[in-house]
Amino acid sequence: MPKSIPRTYSRYSRDAATLLGSLIREARTERKLTAQELADRAGISRSMLQRIEKGNLKCEIGAVFEAAAVLGVRLFDADEATLTKHLRQSNEKLALLPKSVRKKSKAVKDDF
Repeated sequence: MPKSIPRTYSRYSRDAATLLGSLIREARTERKLTAQELADRAGISRSMLQRIEKGNLKCEIGAVFEAAAVLGVRLFDADEATLTKHLRQSNEKLALLPKSVRKKSKAVKDDF
């Protein structure tokens, strides 16, 4: 199996992951849940939860969102109804945009 290429992340991405991990750990501690209890509720391993809480960017995004949802950590600055409205608006806008983006092809010179 080939080695994976080390990936670099922007400071913003690293800071955002660290912040979200800290919010998850803070909420877990406030609710007096052990790491194993939260991991069981979220359907992940305890080691995955520990990596999430440390802000590891290689964690599966679904696992991170599930841990946050179990604890009630809000990922966006909106309640559920507002989030649904924004999602619907986004889907409506995406429906008007092209399905894919392609680079413009060069004109073929067929003057022989």
